[in-house]
Amino acid sequence: MRALAALLVAAFRSAAALFRSRQDQAIVELALRQQLAVYSQKHPRPPISPLDRAFWVALSQWWPRWRTVLVMVQPETVVRWHHRRFRDHWRSISSRGPGRPPIPRETQDLIVRMATENRWRARRIQGELAKLGLRVSLATISRYLPKSRPDPGAQQRWRAFLRNHRDLICAMDFFVVPTVRFRLLYAWFLLDHGRRRVLHVNVTAHPSAHWVVQQLREAFPDAPHHRHLILDNDAIFSDEVTRSIAALGIDPKRTAFRSPWQNGTAERLVGTVRRELLDHVVVFDEDHLRRLLREYAEYYNAERVHSSISDAPEGRVAEKRPAGRATVSALSRVGGLHHRYTWRQAA
Repeated sequence: MRALAALLVAAFRSAAALFRSRQDQAIVELALRQQLAVYSQKHPRPPISPLDRAFWVALSQWWPRWRTVLVMVQPETVVRWHHRRFRDHWRSISSRGPGRPPIPRETQDLIVRMATENRWRARRIQGELAKLGLRVSLATISRYLPKSRPDPGAQQRWRAFLRNHRDLICAMDFFVVPTVRFRLLYAWFLLDHGRRRVLHVNVTAHPSAHWVVQQLREAFPDAPHHRHLILDNDAIFSDEVTRSIAALGIDPKRTAFRSPWQNGTAERLVGTVRRELLDHVVVFDEDHLRRLLREYAEYYNAERVHSSISDAPEGRVAEKRPAGRATVSALSRVGGLHHRYTWRQAA
């Protein structure tokens, strides 16, 4: 209640400040900043309440200059507050309830034994267990099946395919992004393998096969030069999607089950976007995320270095230092999260 009362008082004083003169306002701001400087050096510092954290998370969405006035913590701390709250939220709603008790250890061992000795799958093992009077669901049996080792030959063939056809391959995938209110948004992208270019990116709260088909039409308004499109076994990538891909003249290439490495280029892009963008911002809504991702895609395509293509996006050449005095200037990108550096003639 103290934190709420303090917040209400601060809001009232802020409203009253609208009626002060500019000189009075400047003096009040100077006095407040001096007191804040003293407060920030107190040891130990006063604790920060959940309401304080909620206030700064909300302010970070509504006021672009919030970082310039934040003193009590670092701006990255505000972003972490939101991410931690999201994890706690989903941990609380997805925690295991009473549910079914685990099956006995001897039944677990029997499942492993049947799979090892006979190379049976879950459905066959379920039938054999039923003959012994043991009723076990397919999902439970699948949980205890030994993990099959990948075929080295298949791995080599897939890598050779990626290497030999890199300039003709593109890949698509989804990843999930939480908003400030813990609503889940789904970001979809299409990536060119050879040039490391994001061909298309969009966001939706309700992904569907029909929506994916529409994105493909927007990404390929003309006849594409790509011949293969890699996609995983997400239920959204249904037969309707693969038929649409084939109608564009592209061969849909599904990855094997539980083999994200086969779509490694797309997976690495997801990791890059999280590290270089999403870990540093709090997403407010669908439009906000769409704008952020499209700004980042422009930076990623035109200016970010890529080690796999000799550290330079397609068509970019190294700058030459101007004759005479010159300085290096920084051009802000993606809201100041990244920068492009270029030579400028000194005045």
